This record gives sequence, C-alpha cells and structure tokens, in this order.
Amino acid sequence: MKEQNFISNSEEETEEIAYNIAKKTSVGTIVALRGNLGAGKTVFARGFARGLEIDDIISSPTFTLVKEYQIDKLNWLYHLDLYRISDADSALIFGIDEYMNDPNAIVLIEWPERIDELFLSGTVFIDITRTGDSNRVIKLSLKNPENL
Repeated sequence: MKEQNFISNSEEETEEIAYNIAKKTSVGTIVALRGNLGAGKTVFARGFARGLEIDDIISSPTFTLVKEYQIDKLNWLYHLDLYRISDADSALIFGIDEYMNDPNAIVLIEWPERIDELFLSGTVFIDITRTGDSNRVIKLSLKNPENL
C-alpha cells in the first residue's frame, strides 16, 4: 500500500476516516498515531474503536499508559499513550513488547516517536497535522512496505 492522504474538516470527519481505516485493519497490526498536542489523536482513536465495533467511551490513557478494549471473544484493542514514557528502554520496562507482540490484538499507540526503534516493517503510521481550527490532514503510511 502506498501512502494515502485524507482531509478532515471536523471531528466527525476525523472519526469517520478512522472508522474506515479500522474496518480494513487486521488483528496483529500496530498503528502508530503521530501528531502534536491537540492534533486530534484521541478523536481518531474514538473513530477507530467505533470501526472495530467497540462501544466503550474512548479517552486518552495519558495517566494509565494503556487501556484495553475487547473487540470480540478473542481479540483486543490496546490503546497506549506514551507521552509520559521517555524512551524505548522505559517502554520495555513497562512491558510494551507484550502488547506489541500480541497476535490477538490491534495496538494503537499515541506518541510513538518515543519508541521509533521498536517498530517493525508493516507498522501503520498515521500522521495528523492541524491545518486550521477544525481542519486536519491525515496521512497513512507503512514502515518499509517493500519488506512485507
């Protein structure tokens, strides 16, 4: 898959874009969600969870680091927020590798730049860039897609 760009003019559109991406995301995928504070990462996460048919209230796990949501009887969505993690070593001490290596989960990671060296080929990167009060450019790309 080549890089794809989406334009969002509202939170609702951001959620809808995320919803549609989630519908095409298979279990075992890591989604790295990048963007500045206020870019809309949690809004994206809400739409993404809805696309996986998760009805729970989705909020950022900034203080808990991870929230777990059951997709079905076997599969999970792990929503991680690494804002308070300083680097990959700290994340490994926290046990991030257990989440990232779970074959029965989709892992959605906010602030992934803290652990860039841990991402393998096939990681889906979502970059959200504010272009106005309600406007966003959402870019989807894969890490080293030629190695898949």
